[in-house]
Amino acid sequence: MYAHDSFAQTTLLAQFISKWHDNGASERAGAHHFFLDLCDLLDVDRPGYDPDNYCFERGASRTGAKRGWADVWKRGCFAWENKRPGKNLDEALRQLMTYALALDNPPLLVVSDREIIRIHTHFTGTPSETHTIRLQDIGAPENLQKLRWVFDNPGKFRPRLTLHDITAEAAGRFAEIAQTLASEGHAPQKVAHFLIQCLFCMFAEDVGLLPGQQFQHIVAKSQSNPNRLTAHLSDLFASMRIGGEFWGEDIPWFNGGLFETIEVIPLGSSQIAALLDAARMDWSQIEPSIFGTLFERGLDPALRAQLGANYTDPDTIRKIIHPVITEPLAEEWEEIKRQIRAKLTAAGKDLALEKVTADARINRSIKSEGNDAESGHPSFRELQPKLAKQVEAQKARLTKAAKAAKKLFLGFICRLRDFRVLDAACGSGNFLYLALRALKDLEHLANLEAEALGLHRQLIIETCPANVMGIEINPYAAELARVTIWIGEIQWMLAHGYEIRRNPILAKLDHIECRDAVLAPNWTEPEWPTANVIVGNPPFIGDKKMRNVLGTEYTIALRKLYQGRVPGGADYVTYWFEKARAKIETGNTHSAGLVATNSIRGGANRKVLERIVATTQLFEAWSDESWINEGAAVRVSLICFGNSHRSKLDGQSVDGIFADLTADHIGKSTAASDLTQARPLIENANVAFSGIQKTGPFEVSGELARYWLSLPNPHGRSNTEIVKPWHNGLDVARRHRDMWIIDFGTDMLQDEAALFEAPYSYAYEHVRPTRIGKREARTNEMWWIYQWPRPVMRATINGLSRFIVTPEVSKHRIFSWLPVSVVPDKNLIVIARADDVTFGILQSRFHRIWALRLGTSLEDRPRYTSSTAFETYPFPAGMTPADTISRRPHGSVADAIAATARRLNQARENWLNPAEWTERLPEVAPGFPDRVIARPGHEVDLKKRTLTNLYNQRPAWLEKAHQQLDSAVAAAYGWTDYTPAIPDEEILRRLLDLNQQRSKAKR
Repeated sequence: MYAHDSFAQTTLLAQFISKWHDNGASERAGAHHFFLDLCDLLDVDRPGYDPDNYCFERGASRTGAKRGWADVWKRGCFAWENKRPGKNLDEALRQLMTYALALDNPPLLVVSDREIIRIHTHFTGTPSETHTIRLQDIGAPENLQKLRWVFDNPGKFRPRLTLHDITAEAAGRFAEIAQTLASEGHAPQKVAHFLIQCLFCMFAEDVGLLPGQQFQHIVAKSQSNPNRLTAHLSDLFASMRIGGEFWGEDIPWFNGGLFETIEVIPLGSSQIAALLDAARMDWSQIEPSIFGTLFERGLDPALRAQLGANYTDPDTIRKIIHPVITEPLAEEWEEIKRQIRAKLTAAGKDLALEKVTADARINRSIKSEGNDAESGHPSFRELQPKLAKQVEAQKARLTKAAKAAKKLFLGFICRLRDFRVLDAACGSGNFLYLALRALKDLEHLANLEAEALGLHRQLIIETCPANVMGIEINPYAAELARVTIWIGEIQWMLAHGYEIRRNPILAKLDHIECRDAVLAPNWTEPEWPTANVIVGNPPFIGDKKMRNVLGTEYTIALRKLYQGRVPGGADYVTYWFEKARAKIETGNTHSAGLVATNSIRGGANRKVLERIVATTQLFEAWSDESWINEGAAVRVSLICFGNSHRSKLDGQSVDGIFADLTADHIGKSTAASDLTQARPLIENANVAFSGIQKTGPFEVSGELARYWLSLPNPHGRSNTEIVKPWHNGLDVARRHRDMWIIDFGTDMLQDEAALFEAPYSYAYEHVRPTRIGKREARTNEMWWIYQWPRPVMRATINGLSRFIVTPEVSKHRIFSWLPVSVVPDKNLIVIARADDVTFGILQSRFHRIWALRLGTSLEDRPRYTSSTAFETYPFPAGMTPADTISRRPHGSVADAIAATARRLNQARENWLNPAEWTERLPEVAPGFPDRVIARPGHEVDLKKRTLTNLYNQRPAWLEKAHQQLDSAVAAAYGWTDYTPAIPDEEILRRLLDLNQQRSKAKR
């Protein structure tokens, strides 16, 4: 049986090859018959059994079409275009690429002239690969297998490498060259410019714009004579600048500014070899959406260490591009399409009705011909001219409708041509490239759909680099942004079958400006160019880091300039939000979509969003997304604001978005409350503080501190006055690291401090060098005192036996006790109360969810902001901070909270420091807390006992203890209906009502 099948297959192959070799059939007839014979040869289904998914002439049903977009099409598999032998298969491929969108973007594009079958891969996110099968070789088993995969398993052709892989490798090659050139002392900007010119040449020759692989040949021929390379590259770049002849080839006019300045850096033999390796790569496939970022890291010395780091996925950037650009313009096109269809349909129906009426009247006239004159029917001879005139008039009306439809279509094309996108912190151009691609995709779609409606599509794409504008302060990034856009433009045109622009190939991109976007050199506010929309990823610099990163003078000038618009404590990114808001308010811009760290939802940052909500609308936001910033993973918010008729938060439709990036969710039984309306309460004032900010290496090990405590001083006073245990957030969330700190108080004079001999000598040697020369007076002149010693906080906890602390930034919102002898660091929030009732309320579910919603976050860790999370929180009546300032609340409800809080705290302490694993040692000096050390053999086990690990595990006993505490606190609020099942939104609604009642009562 097998031999018979093999013989039959061999016979079929011979017949197939014989029939189609030098076959003179016409293109159309030959195409169909060739494909049917191929189906029989491969033993696969013929087209037509499922015309919606597999058919000849896909797209032939469009108005006025004689041929389809593809000769054969199978959904999810391929589009196939056949030509007569000898015809240009590149033209056939270009046609398929042009119509790929209308063909649902098949993964394979196949072209054939019956002598050759070329299979081109068309998978998203991968380079295109070509598999060629000649007619005489079609019987090879591997070729038959490939052809069957085309029909039933196209995924077998998916390239293993992705475009991102190729781009990352290319960036790595250039980083090596850039590093060696920088080590030789060449100016970084000069190196970057030269290498950017080189990489564009590699791209240009791989897409066929630079003929004859000129760049690669120059580098290869110069290996033995490095001096020759400098001269040849200078000549090549000069030819690309103006166009002309070079090495016997006609070089196109590139211009655009890239080759305006030519300074070729002399390269050594090893550098030439590295450049040649790079030139041999396929640069046509690099991915522009990450290209700029990776190359910037490779070329900029300040960013080179981040070269191997991740980059932001383009799909994340599209979460801004889509709602700000694509979606509203697509809606406009849908409305225009509706109008076009209505005009053409109405005119077409009128013409058809007129023809039917005319036919009926003619038939009646013919039947009555020869009857007597009194029959009442006009004669055929009388009727014919009149009917012909009516039909011509109706045809004129149809022509008029077609013209009106064409005007609508071309009007939308002009709308896209004139549409402007601004990124005022454009970096290396990722946002601008994806914005330009979105506009070109829309124009291409409009062309295809207009053609399907019976109009002629435009053969020239109007959207181009002029549609995108940028501002960028970093010259490396600004130049890369231009190249990213040029390369992306060329790639898109080639991928969709359109001719690229010529004379010059590269458009001037002077509208990618290299300057500061928020503060001009003369300390005035710079103007932004007018744009329809604003998008981008402004720099992430926290308000506390602005002076160090930007300089004190710049920071002061910036905050003064925007005073009243941006709070002084807001992050740098918020200045871009305010400027975009102002452009929208004046009507110069329709909408904006910007990225910020997710801390924009709270604190001073949120004031900027509140201003946006007051003057326009937050219409789409992603409140907490992963992002890559300077090679590091951070958590961000993606925020779109301006004019829109919809609202979406985290992908869900909502009634509206509040300034804290929460919303009322449509259809939810419990609506969200706008917690941005929460106001600070007088009874909570002057209770929550940040710990000290030392600004200098004041901390020492416990071993050294205990040694100092044993030393005498000239004035007879003990070092216990200024050497104390020190806690920061890690000591609370994890375990105490046995760190101490030198603390000269808030205003101790230097002469007095010097009498504490050993600690002062240590501070003079280690702290003073880090403080002298600073611009802040205290930091410079009183170097032995902390930069922020927090005198008010110290005075408030003075006299207490203990106080409450919580880490400013922590995965879990946990509160702990510290004795007053411990110095709390700046990343601890100090609550100046010593009673268990306050501790219990703060540790309850109610305060936890309030703090989570009104606080901010650092990356993926919530931040507790005392001004919003604590000062606004409505404590139960009679248990507010004003009530506990001088006494502990009493009564059955308060006693229940205190008792459950003590039990929770004691249970946690027992878990953290079990008696079986630990022992307590009195400190060497009285007044300081005991030391907890591990018993021999339990050191490793004890390291794992941290509050973070405890709340990660959340064992049953801990959950039960919290539920008991929550019930006790709920009773204090009078919430008799409370159960753990009550939604967070309902609790927040009740707390906000209390806040509003109390804040209004105190006004």
